[in-house]
Amino acid sequence: MGIASKAGDWTFKAFTAGLGVTTIYLAATFSVNVYRGLSWHNAQSKMDKQDAGEQSA
Repeated sequence: MGIASKAGDWTFKAFTAGLGVTTIYLAATFSVNVYRGLSWHNAQSKMDKQDAGEQSA
């Protein structure tokens, strides 16, 4: 194998590893954002129920 072939192999491996790390990062941040969104939505629902209870009393 020539030097250019080895350099190409290392470039491909680095690129593939970068894609893998990026995929894991995006999956993790997506999961965190879904959790935060659901938490926020539940908090809003509780506040709406409390507001409705105060207005009818």
